[in-house]
Amino acid sequence: MTSPDVTLRTATADDFDAIAAMLGVVFHHTQDPDALAVERPLHDPARGLVAVDGDTIVGAAAAYDREMAVPGTVLPCAHVTGVGVLPTHRRQGILRSMMERQLRDVAAAGREPIAALWASETAIYPRFGYGFAGARLSIEADLTSTGLPEPAPGRLRAGLVATLRPELVALYDRLRAHRPGWSSRDEHWWSYLLADLPSQRDGATERMAVVHEGTDGTVDGYGIWRVRGDWGTTGPDGQVRVSEVVAGDPEAYRAIWRFLFSLDLTRRLTYGMATPDEPLLYLVPEPRRLNPTVVDGLWVRVVDVPAALCARSYRAPLDVVVELTDGILPDNAGRWRVTTDGVKTTCDRTTDAADLVCDVRELGAVYLGGTSLAALGRAGLVRELSPGALVAADTAFGWHQAPGGMEVF
Repeated sequence: MTSPDVTLRTATADDFDAIAAMLGVVFHHTQDPDALAVERPLHDPARGLVAVDGDTIVGAAAAYDREMAVPGTVLPCAHVTGVGVLPTHRRQGILRSMMERQLRDVAAAGREPIAALWASETAIYPRFGYGFAGARLSIEADLTSTGLPEPAPGRLRAGLVATLRPELVALYDRLRAHRPGWSSRDEHWWSYLLADLPSQRDGATERMAVVHEGTDGTVDGYGIWRVRGDWGTTGPDGQVRVSEVVAGDPEAYRAIWRFLFSLDLTRRLTYGMATPDEPLLYLVPEPRRLNPTVVDGLWVRVVDVPAALCARSYRAPLDVVVELTDGILPDNAGRWRVTTDGVKTTCDRTTDAADLVCDVRELGAVYLGGTSLAALGRAGLVRELSPGALVAADTAFGWHQAPGGMEVF
């Protein structure tokens, strides 16, 4: 750290309020005591770092103990969050010191082969080896000219999220392992995500949920939303604000969306957690009316190269030598032979000539299967030394479903 007056230490439970106040300054929002009370149980002080100048906390970085679905399996993943430095202490190397120490701590603990985050500013985190791993599709639909076909027979039930919580939890837990980028949710996370504080409604209704039951009575889909009512000179102009849609099959998916698109007195719908391959794009008669916008979503950092690469599944057999650079975790650097037959994967150090050369950042970008290795090659971020190696690796690392996080953590 370049500032001699600032030191790093592990956070304590007593630091929670001071960290929250500091982050309120960094992210320009006033802290709500009720929201902090809901958030407090999520935090493990042992996973937090604080930068201290005298008695003042001037920076912080934390992580949650959660799992994340990756292609073919579920892995422990350091969910990095709450990273910030006060404006008075910027450009002093504090952020870099916190991020590098956090990664070294994760690597030393040996539990989590990957880390992930949502970036407030996307220019920051590639410097620490995080790769853009999952794009996010934001939808602002015009409901006056967008409709969906009739769903197959089934039953819909709607109510407050607290009432339907057990069914939401059960379906999410059943499906999450098969959706790259989805994170585990314990009791505290569900309470946090479903909290319906009046201060966070922005003039909208209470949060509601709708569940879909198949013909056998099994809940196979749900949606969570609220409505902000409004009126214009031509009549009702309400906005449906969707926070989650989870479905186990196409019929449930279509039924949930048709319900959300047809709420009375509404003319617009927003949803910020869609994926680039969202089926909704192909169901509506006029996709342009969804006004889709692609932005960045999850950023992934590979912490333990062999553990991470051996854990996930691949779409095709592969035998490739990758030469990696890693400026923070030197154990990741060097040449690795990655071999898979589609069932068993090995990743071993080798002195053989490299087929591909890249930084650990690019490995994180392709890890969830949503970023094309070939596209990174065309961008000059991955170098191909053996003809055909890039196409073969691109095919193997791809996945049949685009990754997407269901909530910002």
